[in-house]
Amino acid sequence: MLSVERARLTYAFDAYCAWCYGFGPVVRAFAEDNAHRIRLGVVSAGLYTGARALPVAAYPHLPAERGTITRLTGVAFGTGYDRAVSRGTTVLDSTDAAAGLAALREQPGISELDAAEAIQRAWFVDGRSLSDVEVYRGIADEFGLDADAVTGAYTSPAGRMQARADFRTLRRLRVLCYPTLLLDTAHGADQMGGAASTAASLTSALDQRLTTPIPQVPIPEMPLRGESS
Repeated sequence: MLSVERARLTYAFDAYCAWCYGFGPVVRAFAEDNAHRIRLGVVSAGLYTGARALPVAAYPHLPAERGTITRLTGVAFGTGYDRAVSRGTTVLDSTDAAAGLAALREQPGISELDAAEAIQRAWFVDGRSLSDVEVYRGIADEFGLDADAVTGAYTSPAGRMQARADFRTLRRLRVLCYPTLLLDTAHGADQMGGAASTAASLTSALDQRLTTPIPQVPIPEMPLRGESS
């Protein structure tokens, strides 16, 4: 029996993005419904980096945003998160979170989506700083991974290099908001959906894209050698 090549999708997310947390159940349902025909990769966005890597108190809109996301998506935020936001001292550093995802992502035995979900639970449920190496040790233990390998990768310079490579990837793809789901094609990344999508609408969009031929762009004739261009 011939195997069918699965479509490659990129999930652009940030571990500290509350809308990405709200989108989590949708992307999970979509991924499970289409597991036979897609490969889903998760790439970190870098929402809180540089001058934006500040204590959570610097973002007073977050409590109100929490209520809106719960109302629209039904996701529950934990009491640990509420306490952390109330204290206001946790620094939101997306580079550290992206390095954690990169450390988990390279380990056998965990999917990229599982890793992303586990990291977001650590913050949005338990209220733990994603700059804490013990967060990634705990996730490694949860999934039966080599915890020393995960924490070593997280604390190494290579982990930050991989985080910044993720940020560059999404800038190159011109992803401007999160969460965003992209279908990788021979002609580039095709945005399929985001925070307002449902699993059914994403599957419908995938159906359409996989069954509709992509228009071929005419290739201009090249001048013969010796002609001026």
